[in-house]
Amino acid sequence: MVEDSVLIVDDEPFVINSIRRVLIDAGYMIFSAENAYKGLDILKAHPVKVVISDEMMPGMSGSEFLSQVRQQFPNVIRIMLTGQASIEAAMRAVNEGEIYRFFTKPWNDLDLRFAVKAGIDRYDLEERNRKLLEIVKRQEMDLKMLENRFPGITILSHDEEGRIVLPDVSQEEMSQIIAQCECDHPLE
Repeated sequence: MVEDSVLIVDDEPFVINSIRRVLIDAGYMIFSAENAYKGLDILKAHPVKVVISDEMMPGMSGSEFLSQVRQQFPNVIRIMLTGQASIEAAMRAVNEGEIYRFFTKPWNDLDLRFAVKAGIDRYDLEERNRKLLEIVKRQEMDLKMLENRFPGITILSHDEEGRIVLPDVSQEEMSQIIAQCECDHPLE
C-alpha cells in the first residue's frame, strides 16, 4: 500500500512552506518541487497520492503539469492552486488535468487540509476498487475454467423457497475439482 503522500509544486518557496505547515501534523509524507519538471521527476521516483500544483509557473503551467500527471500517473489525485482566479485557467485545469479541487490564493487552511484528506481517502477507495476488480476477474476466469472442465458445474438450481439446491457430486468428482484447483492455485 502506498504511504499517504503529497507532492507540492510551486515556484514560490514560501507557498510550499505554508502548505507544509497546513499539512505537517496530518502525518503525510510531503514532497516538494519548485517547478513542474522536478515535480514529474519526484512522481517517477516516489509513489504519491495527491499533487497540489500552482497554475502560474515558469516553463510549464500548472494546467499543463496536471495534464501530464493525469496521463503518466492517472491514479494520482490532482489539486490546483492559483493566484489568478480566471475562468479560463479553471476550465483548462478541469478539462486538461481532470483536477479534483481548485483553490485560489490565499486559500483557507482548513478547506485545503480537508481537500487533501478527502483526496487521499478517494485514492485509497479507488485503489481498493481496482484490487477488488482484479479479484473478481480472476474468480471469473476460475469459474470459466471449472465450467469448461466440468460442464454444468456453475448452473444453480433453486427450490420452491428460493434456496440453492446443490447437485449430488461424487467423491471422485470432488477430488478432481480439488486437485484442479490446487494445480491452478498452489499453496505457497
